[in-house]
Amino acid sequence: MTDLRRIIWLASFPKSGNTWTRIFLANYIMGGEKAVDINRLHEFTTADVRGDFFDRAAGGTYRGETFDDWMELRPTALRLIAQSRPGTHFVKTHNRIMRIGPYDLIPPEVTAAAIYVMRNPFDVAPSYAQHMGWPIDDAVERMASPTNTTSTPQLIFELPGRWDEHIESWLKAPGLPRHVMRYEDLVADAEKTFRSLLSFLQVPLDFGRLRRAIRASSFNTLKKMEADKGFKERPATAKAFFRKGKTGTWREELSPSQVARIREAFLPMIENHYPEMLEETASFAASA
Repeated sequence: MTDLRRIIWLASFPKSGNTWTRIFLANYIMGGEKAVDINRLHEFTTADVRGDFFDRAAGGTYRGETFDDWMELRPTALRLIAQSRPGTHFVKTHNRIMRIGPYDLIPPEVTAAAIYVMRNPFDVAPSYAQHMGWPIDDAVERMASPTNTTSTPQLIFELPGRWDEHIESWLKAPGLPRHVMRYEDLVADAEKTFRSLLSFLQVPLDFGRLRRAIRASSFNTLKKMEADKGFKERPATAKAFFRKGKTGTWREELSPSQVARIREAFLPMIENHYPEMLEETASFAASA
């Protein structure tokens, strides 16, 4: 029987640095002197919401009518994704790890490893809101809901759920080889953080190539590329995919009551992964 454990998941809650990581890897592994076109990312990675794989799994054009239609077809679509390239390859997902009835949302039988990118929830909230075309209050509510779900027009679903449960599902999955990165560490020291990623992937390190890939995937480069050529992955609800590329924008974008709501919902996970934010966000929330 063919071993289909080929997928290296590029996993994150939405708007947490997944695309930045994919573009860096594309530039490091397949790039040269010229930056990889962001609209050619599909040549390097794929995603678990790709409609063409669901079409192939359905044996024709897939148009789901119910959640169950998607869930029953997903294992076949993921096997096709795993088989789509020889050896291990990268697949983007915003789904959390969970079991729904008899199905694993992230099946171990197609999984080789995972790269997990997390971002603090205070910066995720306004970015998620802008990306989806929601008011920030709605984005905060969604981030705190176990049933947080989105879907494509074909009814191909994404189930990120709660921000904290998403992180926990990937960090505590038994037997999963994984590498965890924080968006904030990428912003502070991209070279060190991406060097650690390459070590995990056992990709030979070339410092010149590393620095070229970092420049090619910098926020300013990506924003200019989107302005010049557009970006196929930008949803119609967003004015731009690459928004600010900074940390700490929550200070200008969130109200004290919104900060308090996020702290209340996610305090244990914030204490574990963002303890440096506890004092400032508490003070900010207290001003409500």
